[in-house]
Amino acid sequence: MRLRLPAERPTEPPTGYKIAHPVLSQDGTRAGFTGVSLGGALPYGVLDDASCVYGRRHRPPARLCDCGFHCVHERGAAEAMLCTAEHRTALLLEVSVLGAYIRFERGFRYARQRVRTATAGPCACGATAVGLADAGWGRPGWLALAPVCAGCVRGRTSLSLAGFARLAGEGLRVGVRGGGTGAPSAESADAAEPGVPELVAEAALLQARLDWFQSQLARLGERGNGGVGRG
Repeated sequence: MRLRLPAERPTEPPTGYKIAHPVLSQDGTRAGFTGVSLGGALPYGVLDDASCVYGRRHRPPARLCDCGFHCVHERGAAEAMLCTAEHRTALLLEVSVLGAYIRFERGFRYARQRVRTATAGPCACGATAVGLADAGWGRPGWLALAPVCAGCVRGRTSLSLAGFARLAGEGLRVGVRGGGTGAPSAESADAAEPGVPELVAEAALLQARLDWFQSQLARLGERGNGGVGRG
């Protein structure tokens, strides 16, 4: 006789934590996330349903499969995964576990989720991030992003934290580790007006890109003048 754990019927969705890389659609109109393990090939939105990565027709989370979203119970356990080299640029997500789920000792495997908050670490140079920029890799149709400061953005495709939150929608809040939020109000991501911190971050990214373009134009001008002089 196999013993089963009692079915859970929580009054509100359980909370979990995970890490994921932010992604931007190829046309620049949508933002989401891609996982760091089994389901990493399938980017997902802020509010989304899981699908079986093996293409099977059962509903996640199937007991005899590994499909479904995954998260851990403790924030510290998710933060520990950010220490590995391949995960340094990932974001820390706080999620609501929705739909059917299977509880394990360290976390959940479940059918549906809502990403409530996303927290970015520092830029690769060590400075506090003000946005997310092209990370140099991606998935088909999706460009992976990484935290970036105003000084390192240069000419790369980039979004402010608030801009990413607006594209992702569903009231997502995006912040930086050890700092304030860079997102619109959770009440309505579409209707909320950006505040002073968000506008400052947007201006910093725009100014950094403008400075980079001006430096490139100046360099091209110097080459052109040099060529005329030598002639």
